[in-house]
Amino acid sequence: MLWFLVSLFLIFGLFLFLVFPAARRHPHRTVLKGRFIAHRGLHDAARPENSLPAFEAAIAAGYTIELDVHLTADGEVVVFHDDTLTRMCGTDGVVEETTLGALKSLRLKNSDEPIPTFSECLERINGQVPLLIEFKVHGGNTVPLCETVDRILADYKGEYIIQSFYPPVLRWYRQNRPHICRGQLSAPFLKENFVHILAGCLLFNVIARPDFVSYDHMGAAHPCRRLCTLLGALPVGWTFHSQKEIDAHRADFEGFIFEGFTPQ
Repeated sequence: MLWFLVSLFLIFGLFLFLVFPAARRHPHRTVLKGRFIAHRGLHDAARPENSLPAFEAAIAAGYTIELDVHLTADGEVVVFHDDTLTRMCGTDGVVEETTLGALKSLRLKNSDEPIPTFSECLERINGQVPLLIEFKVHGGNTVPLCETVDRILADYKGEYIIQSFYPPVLRWYRQNRPHICRGQLSAPFLKENFVHILAGCLLFNVIARPDFVSYDHMGAAHPCRRLCTLLGALPVGWTFHSQKEIDAHRADFEGFIFEGFTPQ
Protein backbone atom coordinates (compact mmCIF):
# COMPACT_ATOMS: atom_id res chain seq x y z
CA MET A 1 0.00 0.00 0.00
CA LEU A 2 2.82 2.38 0.90
CA TRP A 3 4.56 1.80 -2.43
CA PHE A 4 1.29 2.44 -4.23
CA LEU A 5 0.85 5.79 -2.48
CA VAL A 6 4.47 6.75 -3.12
CA SER A 7 4.06 5.86 -6.79
CA LEU A 8 0.93 7.99 -7.06
CA PHE A 9 2.74 10.88 -5.37
CA LEU A 10 5.68 10.60 -7.77
CA ILE A 11 3.42 10.38 -10.83
CA PHE A 12 1.45 13.42 -9.73
CA GLY A 13 4.68 15.30 -9.02
CA LEU A 14 5.99 14.48 -12.49
CA PHE A 15 2.72 15.61 -14.02
CA LEU A 16 2.90 18.95 -12.21
CA PHE A 17 6.52 19.38 -13.29
CA LEU A 18 5.53 18.85 -16.94
CA VAL A 19 2.47 21.11 -16.96
CA PHE A 20 3.82 23.96 -14.82
CA PRO A 21 3.91 27.35 -16.65
CA ALA A 22 6.47 30.09 -16.08
CA ALA A 23 6.85 31.00 -12.41
CA ARG A 24 7.04 34.71 -13.28
CA ARG A 25 4.10 37.03 -13.98
CA HIS A 26 5.33 38.84 -17.04
CA PRO A 27 4.29 42.55 -17.09
CA HIS A 28 3.48 42.39 -20.81
CA ARG A 29 0.59 40.04 -20.08
CA THR A 30 -1.38 43.29 -19.88
CA VAL A 31 -1.44 43.13 -23.69
CA LEU A 32 -3.94 40.29 -23.19
CA LYS A 33 -5.53 40.72 -19.76
CA GLY A 34 -9.06 42.04 -20.15
CA ARG A 35 -8.45 42.70 -23.86
CA PHE A 36 -10.15 41.82 -27.10
CA ILE A 37 -7.60 40.65 -29.68
CA ALA A 38 -8.47 40.97 -33.38
CA HIS A 39 -7.74 37.59 -34.98
CA ARG A 40 -5.67 38.24 -38.13
CA GLY A 41 -6.73 41.86 -37.88
CA LEU A 42 -10.23 43.29 -38.07
CA HIS A 43 -11.15 41.60 -41.32
CA ASP A 44 -14.37 41.24 -43.27
CA ALA A 45 -15.51 40.77 -46.88
CA ALA A 46 -13.86 44.04 -47.91
CA ARG A 47 -10.66 43.60 -45.87
CA PRO A 48 -8.96 40.19 -46.10
CA GLU A 49 -7.45 38.56 -43.05
CA ASN A 50 -3.80 39.36 -42.34
CA SER A 51 -3.89 42.33 -44.71
CA LEU A 52 -2.77 45.90 -44.12
CA PRO A 53 -6.37 47.24 -44.30
CA ALA A 54 -7.45 44.67 -41.68
CA PHE A 55 -4.66 45.86 -39.39
CA GLU A 56 -5.53 49.51 -39.99
CA ALA A 57 -9.15 48.79 -39.01
CA ALA A 58 -8.02 47.07 -35.81
CA ILE A 59 -5.82 50.05 -34.97
CA ALA A 60 -8.73 52.44 -35.52
CA ALA A 61 -10.85 50.34 -33.12
CA GLY A 62 -8.05 50.11 -30.54
CA TYR A 63 -7.73 46.31 -30.56
CA THR A 64 -4.60 44.29 -29.93
CA ILE A 65 -3.69 42.61 -33.25
CA GLU A 66 -3.01 38.90 -33.68
CA LEU A 67 -1.10 37.97 -36.84
CA ASP A 68 0.78 34.96 -38.25
CA VAL A 69 4.33 34.75 -39.59
CA HIS A 70 5.85 32.32 -42.11
CA LEU A 71 9.33 32.04 -43.60
CA THR A 72 9.48 32.06 -47.41
CA ALA A 73 11.72 29.90 -49.60
CA ASP A 74 14.24 32.76 -49.86
CA GLY A 75 14.32 33.53 -46.14
CA GLU A 76 11.87 36.43 -45.96
CA VAL A 77 9.03 36.68 -43.43
CA VAL A 78 5.45 37.17 -44.60
CA VAL A 79 2.21 37.56 -42.69
CA PHE A 80 -0.11 34.74 -43.71
CA HIS A 81 -2.07 32.12 -41.80
CA ASP A 82 -2.33 28.92 -43.83
CA ASP A 83 0.52 26.64 -44.84
CA THR A 84 -0.87 26.49 -48.37
CA LEU A 85 -2.03 29.24 -50.73
CA THR A 86 -5.26 27.56 -51.81
CA ARG A 87 -7.85 29.14 -49.52
CA MET A 88 -6.64 32.72 -49.55
CA CYS A 89 -5.03 33.00 -53.00
CA GLY A 90 -6.80 30.35 -55.09
CA THR A 91 -3.62 28.65 -56.26
CA ASP A 92 -1.49 25.66 -55.38
CA GLY A 93 1.68 26.02 -53.38
CA VAL A 94 3.20 26.06 -49.91
CA VAL A 95 4.34 29.36 -48.41
CA GLU A 96 7.71 28.02 -47.26
CA GLU A 97 8.38 26.60 -50.74
CA THR A 98 7.58 29.87 -52.53
CA THR A 99 9.79 32.94 -52.95
CA LEU A 100 8.74 36.37 -51.78
CA GLY A 101 8.59 37.62 -55.37
CA ALA A 102 6.17 34.86 -56.35
CA LEU A 103 4.03 35.48 -53.26
CA LYS A 104 3.89 39.20 -54.01
CA SER A 105 2.38 38.46 -57.42
CA LEU A 106 -0.66 36.89 -55.74
CA ARG A 107 -3.69 38.64 -54.30
CA LEU A 108 -5.62 37.85 -51.14
CA LYS A 109 -9.14 36.51 -51.52
CA ASN A 110 -11.65 38.85 -53.25
CA SER A 111 -9.30 41.84 -53.14
CA ASP A 112 -6.37 43.62 -54.74
CA GLU A 113 -4.33 43.24 -51.55
CA PRO A 114 -0.97 41.46 -51.75
CA ILE A 115 0.46 39.22 -49.06
CA PRO A 116 2.29 41.67 -46.78
CA THR A 117 5.77 41.16 -45.44
CA PHE A 118 6.25 41.25 -41.69
CA SER A 119 8.33 44.40 -42.07
CA GLU A 120 5.56 46.14 -44.01
CA CYS A 121 3.08 45.28 -41.25
CA LEU A 122 5.35 46.57 -38.52
CA GLU A 123 5.90 49.81 -40.41
CA ARG A 124 2.15 50.32 -40.82
CA ILE A 125 1.21 49.34 -37.24
CA ASN A 126 4.12 51.34 -35.82
CA GLY A 127 3.44 50.59 -32.17
CA GLN A 128 -0.07 52.07 -32.21
CA VAL A 129 -1.50 48.89 -30.68
CA PRO A 130 0.17 45.81 -29.18
CA LEU A 131 0.91 42.73 -31.30
CA LEU A 132 0.34 39.04 -30.62
CA ILE A 133 2.62 37.26 -33.09
CA GLU A 134 1.91 33.61 -33.91
CA PHE A 135 4.80 31.58 -35.34
CA LYS A 136 3.93 29.09 -38.08
CA VAL A 137 6.60 26.38 -38.26
CA HIS A 138 7.01 24.23 -41.37
CA GLY A 139 9.46 21.40 -41.98
CA GLY A 140 11.40 21.99 -38.80
CA ASN A 141 12.36 25.58 -39.62
CA THR A 142 11.93 26.81 -36.04
CA VAL A 143 15.40 28.29 -35.61
CA PRO A 144 15.65 30.24 -38.89
CA LEU A 145 12.09 31.52 -38.44
CA CYS A 146 12.73 32.69 -34.88
CA GLU A 147 16.09 34.23 -35.74
CA THR A 148 14.75 36.10 -38.75
CA VAL A 149 11.67 37.42 -36.95
CA ASP A 150 13.82 38.46 -34.01
CA ARG A 151 16.18 40.34 -36.33
CA ILE A 152 13.27 42.20 -37.91
CA LEU A 153 11.86 43.09 -34.49
CA ALA A 154 15.20 44.34 -33.17
CA ASP A 155 14.43 47.98 -33.99
CA TYR A 156 10.66 47.83 -33.49
CA LYS A 157 9.52 50.23 -30.78
CA GLY A 158 6.01 48.85 -30.28
CA GLU A 159 4.84 46.32 -27.69
CA TYR A 160 4.63 42.69 -28.77
CA ILE A 161 4.40 39.17 -27.38
CA ILE A 162 4.68 35.80 -29.11
CA GLN A 163 2.79 32.53 -29.23
CA SER A 164 2.86 29.24 -31.13
CA PHE A 165 1.43 25.73 -31.20
CA TYR A 166 5.03 24.52 -31.47
CA PRO A 167 6.85 24.30 -28.11
CA PRO A 168 10.31 24.55 -29.78
CA VAL A 169 9.44 28.16 -30.73
CA LEU A 170 8.81 29.01 -27.09
CA ARG A 171 11.93 27.12 -26.07
CA TRP A 172 13.98 29.28 -28.50
CA TYR A 173 12.55 32.42 -26.92
CA ARG A 174 13.01 31.05 -23.42
CA GLN A 175 16.70 30.40 -24.15
CA ASN A 176 17.53 33.36 -26.36
CA ARG A 177 15.02 36.12 -25.56
CA PRO A 178 13.72 35.33 -22.06
CA HIS A 179 12.48 38.89 -21.58
CA ILE A 180 9.82 38.39 -24.27
CA CYS A 181 6.39 37.30 -23.03
CA ARG A 182 5.55 33.91 -24.58
CA GLY A 183 2.38 31.84 -24.87
CA GLN A 184 1.47 28.24 -25.68
CA LEU A 185 -1.35 27.71 -28.16
CA SER A 186 -3.35 24.53 -27.68
CA ALA A 187 -6.70 22.73 -27.88
CA PRO A 188 -8.11 19.43 -26.59
CA PHE A 189 -7.01 17.45 -29.72
CA LEU A 190 -9.03 14.47 -28.48
CA LYS A 191 -9.25 12.82 -31.91
CA GLU A 192 -5.64 13.46 -32.96
CA ASN A 193 -2.49 11.36 -32.52
CA PHE A 194 -0.82 10.70 -29.19
CA VAL A 195 1.60 13.64 -29.45
CA HIS A 196 -1.27 16.04 -30.12
CA ILE A 197 -3.19 14.63 -27.15
CA LEU A 198 -0.17 15.30 -24.93
CA ALA A 199 0.00 18.83 -26.36
CA GLY A 200 -3.68 19.33 -25.52
CA CYS A 201 -2.85 18.34 -21.95
CA LEU A 202 -0.12 21.02 -21.95
CA LEU A 203 2.52 18.48 -20.98
CA PHE A 204 5.05 20.23 -23.23
CA ASN A 205 4.99 23.22 -20.91
CA VAL A 206 8.17 21.69 -19.52
CA ILE A 207 9.83 22.83 -22.76
CA ALA A 208 8.09 26.18 -23.11
CA ARG A 209 7.28 27.37 -19.57
CA PRO A 210 4.71 29.76 -21.05
CA ASP A 211 3.58 33.01 -19.48
CA PHE A 212 0.10 32.50 -20.92
CA VAL A 213 -1.91 29.72 -22.55
CA SER A 214 -4.10 30.41 -25.58
CA TYR A 215 -6.67 27.61 -25.63
CA ASP A 216 -9.57 26.77 -27.93
CA HIS A 217 -12.59 28.16 -26.08
CA MET A 218 -14.54 25.01 -26.95
CA GLY A 219 -12.15 23.16 -24.65
CA ALA A 220 -12.41 25.58 -21.75
CA ALA A 221 -13.41 22.78 -19.36
CA HIS A 222 -10.27 20.71 -20.07
CA PRO A 223 -8.83 19.89 -16.64
CA CYS A 224 -5.22 20.51 -17.70
CA ARG A 225 -6.13 23.95 -19.03
CA ARG A 226 -7.85 24.78 -15.75
CA LEU A 227 -4.91 23.46 -13.75
CA CYS A 228 -2.45 25.53 -15.78
CA THR A 229 -4.51 28.63 -14.99
CA LEU A 230 -4.49 27.76 -11.27
CA LEU A 231 -0.71 27.39 -11.50
CA GLY A 232 -0.39 30.94 -12.80
CA ALA A 233 -0.65 31.00 -16.59
CA LEU A 234 -2.84 33.80 -17.93
CA PRO A 235 -5.80 32.14 -19.73
CA VAL A 236 -6.60 33.36 -23.26
CA GLY A 237 -9.40 31.94 -25.39
CA TRP A 238 -9.62 31.54 -29.19
CA THR A 239 -11.42 32.05 -31.52
CA PHE A 240 -14.70 33.70 -30.49
CA HIS A 241 -17.24 34.30 -33.26
CA SER A 242 -20.04 35.97 -31.31
CA GLN A 243 -20.75 38.03 -28.22
CA LYS A 244 -22.72 35.10 -26.86
CA GLU A 245 -19.60 32.90 -26.94
CA ILE A 246 -17.55 35.52 -25.12
CA ASP A 247 -20.22 36.06 -22.46
CA ALA A 248 -20.42 32.31 -21.85
CA HIS A 249 -16.68 32.17 -21.09
CA ARG A 250 -16.04 35.33 -19.08
CA ALA A 251 -15.12 33.20 -16.07
CA ASP A 252 -12.77 30.95 -18.06
CA PHE A 253 -10.55 33.45 -19.87
CA GLU A 254 -8.99 36.84 -19.32
CA GLY A 255 -8.15 37.57 -22.97
CA PHE A 256 -10.43 37.02 -25.96
CA ILE A 257 -9.24 36.42 -29.53
CA PHE A 258 -12.20 37.17 -31.80
CA GLU A 259 -13.24 37.55 -35.42
CA GLY A 260 -16.36 38.22 -37.47
CA PHE A 261 -18.11 40.64 -35.09
CA THR A 262 -17.51 43.65 -32.85
CA PRO A 263 -17.19 42.55 -29.21
CA GLN A 264 -18.71 44.50 -26.35
